[in-house]
Amino acid sequence: MARTTTRRPSATAPAATRWLDADEEATWRALASVMVKLPWALECQLQRDAGLSFLEYYVLARLSEGPEHTVRMSTLAEITNSSLSRLSHLMKRLETRELVRREPDPTDGRFTNAVLTRAGYTKLVASAPAHVGAVRSLVFDPLTAKEQGQLRDMCSRLLERIGASER
Repeated sequence: MARTTTRRPSATAPAATRWLDADEEATWRALASVMVKLPWALECQLQRDAGLSFLEYYVLARLSEGPEHTVRMSTLAEITNSSLSRLSHLMKRLETRELVRREPDPTDGRFTNAVLTRAGYTKLVASAPAHVGAVRSLVFDPLTAKEQGQLRDMCSRLLERIGASER
């Protein structure tokens, strides 16, 4: 990561910039490294063990939680932080593999539902043990129960702040 986070104000920098001190920068670098390396580690595990990308697995998992394994595409796009266009391309790949299907929403034909197929559910169930093992090994095993609770609380606060900034 470039050392732009602690660069001191120049003649063109806003005077109100709150630069990171050494401890904050070390914390930020550690968090940024986790944000880059954890998704890649999980992506590699899922590709190796299940032939799925992380986003594909995440979509299948979210669909499995919906009533009748069904979620509106617009809702799924929000859940996955994807544009409808990107999600549509992903769904097309999953449909080709017969893991999902799309169909008109019977309550409002203006919407499209994503539906987890029986084959998709079977794939998800078969993929879950190795994925949970990787999550446990990489995230939970290094932490005490107290630290896990602290991490959950910190992530919740960060997500609240991120959500507020998106409004």
